[in-house]
Parts: sequence; structure tokens; C-alpha cells
Amino acid sequence: MADRENTLIVLVGPTASGKTDLAIELAGRLHAEIISADSRQFYKEIPIGTAAPDQEQLASVPHHFIGHLSVADDYNVSRFEQDVLHLLDAKFQKYRQMIMVGGSGLYINAVCRGIDELPDPDKELRSKLNSLYVDEGLGALRKKLKELDPEYYEVVDRNNPKRLLRALEVCMQTGTTYTSLRKNKGKPRDFRILKIGLEIERSLLNERISSRTEQMFDQGWLEEARAVYSQKHLNALNTVGFKEIFDYFDGKMSLEEAREKIKTNTRRFAKRQMTWFKRDKDIRWFNPTQAGVVNEIMDYLTSVTGK
Repeated sequence: MADRENTLIVLVGPTASGKTDLAIELAGRLHAEIISADSRQFYKEIPIGTAAPDQEQLASVPHHFIGHLSVADDYNVSRFEQDVLHLLDAKFQKYRQMIMVGGSGLYINAVCRGIDELPDPDKELRSKLNSLYVDEGLGALRKKLKELDPEYYEVVDRNNPKRLLRALEVCMQTGTTYTSLRKNKGKPRDFRILKIGLEIERSLLNERISSRTEQMFDQGWLEEARAVYSQKHLNALNTVGFKEIFDYFDGKMSLEEAREKIKTNTRRFAKRQMTWFKRDKDIRWFNPTQAGVVNEIMDYLTSVTGK
């Protein structure tokens, strides 16, 4: 049975929805610390390109899992699950609430529900799929996944070959969909979990994405990307924003084309994030642009926890 005194408040939403600022304000009111569940913000070399909290924000409340890795480090969602649970064990000795914030649904699910028990990779099959990727590119992986598991195809990061390859492996090894095997009952946690979602009207979110992209370039994103360009093959850099800038460095597009491509791909990414989160019926949704939204969220938390 969970200790009803200890609560993990999970704040989710699409990129550029205002999660960072709202999490900081909630943490201040609740006397809590923040755990980042944005897998891109783990890497210390790329804070601008991942819109990580700035130094002033980091100083305002203790944050965890931001800039604690190098892009060359080997890290995965299973290790994140264990690291967060270990941290929570320690922090719940001091705090009654902790806040986890981010847009990486897979990492959030790992903490809240646990990693699904999926079959170990088959080396021969992995080699075959890798050859398909090398010979025919991402398009071939996407096409095959859409055939084998159209539901997962709609929510997966289709620009991430690692995710596509793993899903295809599972589908082909088991003869069933990756989606069905991921829908387990979840592992018990010894703390309560409350999920809060931020939802913004689509046109306003698109405006925010465009504005933030320009701000990131003004802050020195090009220089940051150039510093890690030699490592562009790493999975940590196989992400929206850096891929387009690397194409610009390679002469495949102009800087202006890269900027617009980043905005377009970020909008698509935000749409996939919302598709993922909307499937979770435990999330209570709020509009972060509405006046008094923090008070609304605090009232909701009080109504559930009784404190």
C-alpha cells in the first residue's frame, strides 16, 4: 500500500507549453524539488538546443537530471527509472511532495508504471533490420512499423531509428504488436502519483514554438551545435533541431530553411506528444494561459491529497 503522505506530482505537456516555469512556481509553493523527465535535457553540452532551464531557474529550486550526462554517455530509460526511484526514496525522507516535469512520455511512464518486460533483442534480427536501415533509410523502417503496429507508429518519434528498430524487433519476434505488449498493469509504487497536463490552443502553441526557436538561435544555438558536430552520429544528437542544423552545416539546406524546418518538425513533435499523453486518462488537464491557473492546480492537489 502506498504511503499516502508521499506524492509524486507529474507535470506533462507538449514542448513550449510552459512546463518549466509552472513547475518552478508549484515547487516553491509546495516546498518540493523538481525531477526532469525530458530525456534531451540530460546532456550538459546542449542546454540551448534542448531549452533546458537557465541558471536563474535552476538556482530558484533544486533540479535533478538536467545536464548530468555527456552526449557520449550510454544511458537509457531503464536506468532512468531506477535512478529516479532511488532519488525519491531519499527525498521522501525530507519532502512530502516531489515534482516530475517533462515531455518524454516513455521516461515518465517508466517511473509511474515501470518498464514493460519485453523480449531481449535477437542479434540476427537486429542485424537484418540495421541493414534495412543502412540500405533504405528511415523511410523503410517507418513503412514497416506502420504495417506491423499502426497504433505505435502514430505516437513514436519517427525520426528516432533506435525507437523504430526496437519496436520492429518486438513485433517480428513475438508476432504481435509492440503496443499490446506495452499495455501492462504497471508496477506498484510506494507513493501516490498525481498527473497534471498542460494543454494550449494549437495556434498559440505554434506561435510559442516559433518564438522560442528564434530565441534559441539568438542565445547561441548555432555555436552550441557546432561544438558537438563531430559527434552528430550519437543518439543523443539524433533529435529535432540538431539534425536540421547539422544538415545546414553539411550544405544540404540554407540557414533559413533549417530554421523553418525546425519549427515545422517541432510542431509535429508537439502533436505526437499530445497524442501520447491524451491516452492517459489519469491526467487532469489545465490551460496554462488562463489567469489563476496555478491556484487552480493547487486547489486540485488539495482536493485530492486533503492538504
